Amino acid sequence: LMEKLQRDLTAEHVAVEDNTTRSRCACSFRVLAVSAKFERKSLLQRHRLVNACLAEGLLHINTFEQKTLIPEQWARER
Repeated sequence: LMEKLQRDLTAEHVAVEDNTTRSRCACSFRVLAVSAKFERKSLLQRHRLVNACLAEGLLHINTFEQKTLIPEQWARER
């Protein structure tokens, strides 16, 4: 997941947390993606970019959370 997001979104930062053991679901992930490609995009548009990037992999994931930020937002949150 991480490599695909970094490559396809030209992501500045990507973090993938596997929550499978903490969840009752068979496969559970949380993703943080920071990319300039999210500039001027609504939250829904950002999430659609991530979903399109991971479309094939999402077929095998039961629970998927994502947080999408532009680099300026990421700098403020760190």
